[in-house]
Amino acid sequence: MILVTGATKNVGAVVARELRAHGEPLRRAVRRANPEAYDEVTFDFTDPGTWSDAFDGVRSIFLVRPPALGNVRRDLLPAVAAARAAGVEHVVFLSLQGAERNKVVPHATVESWLRGSGLDWTFVRASFFSQNLSTTHAADVRDRDEIVVPAGGGATAFVDADDVGAVAAAALIDRAGHAGAAWTVTGPRSLTYEQVAQILTDELGRPIRYTRPGMLRYARHARRRLGMPWPMVAVTTAIYTTARLGLAAGLSDDVRTVLGREPVDLAEVAHRERRAWIPGTPGSAPADTTDPEEL
Repeated sequence: MILVTGATKNVGAVVARELRAHGEPLRRAVRRANPEAYDEVTFDFTDPGTWSDAFDGVRSIFLVRPPALGNVRRDLLPAVAAARAAGVEHVVFLSLQGAERNKVVPHATVESWLRGSGLDWTFVRASFFSQNLSTTHAADVRDRDEIVVPAGGGATAFVDADDVGAVAAAALIDRAGHAGAAWTVTGPRSLTYEQVAQILTDELGRPIRYTRPGMLRYARHARRRLGMPWPMVAVTTAIYTTARLGLAAGLSDDVRTVLGREPVDLAEVAHRERRAWIPGTPGSAPADTTDPEEL
């Protein structure tokens, strides 16, 4: 049995879909399970009362850090330790590109703990999600025709969440082939946010601009306009700073290596997600705020 945390989010939903397609038994961990959904279980990293049912019979976990959990030693790792005690043997962790070098982000703490846990582990280090533009930042584009992130002129190797989920599912399906691997999952090209704005301009037929805010302006905007909790503001600011410093542009061949196909380009994702940025279109409201590194 495989437990999928973050099962209703962009990547977790893809993982669950891929596992089903391969006939793998799975359980989807959600905040409040639907009694009529046979594969759902109520789970909360901070509520030990939900752990026993979630971990029963589970051998592998797809682990996603909820964006609100900044203190992972206190709020996330105790649940993973309980999973190990319950018989879990393998964790596929949705991490962040460069987490091994960026000790500020909580993913580095989780990776370090897993390395010493005695569990088999696989790290799926995703670059910045293309879908963050159509979820977390959708209102900026849709309502104000702007992208507000403190990335300066740095480039980012945007990745499709579908590619990340497919790589994670492959690691869960073939535990032996992926144990101890750290896959860096990126798109096919690195783009500055000026280039991203041009892609959206071309797709939507109206000018989208990149405002190049500083960190303080972004933090105020993320809190007041986007409604991010302060821990997420801090994490996203740190992540965008890596782009500003030129540390988010690295490309890898890991999608090709694992999946045997080319990664999906941002322009293709923008065409698929374009409804999110069209005012007044049904379904154009942004989805639940997406974890930028899940993302």
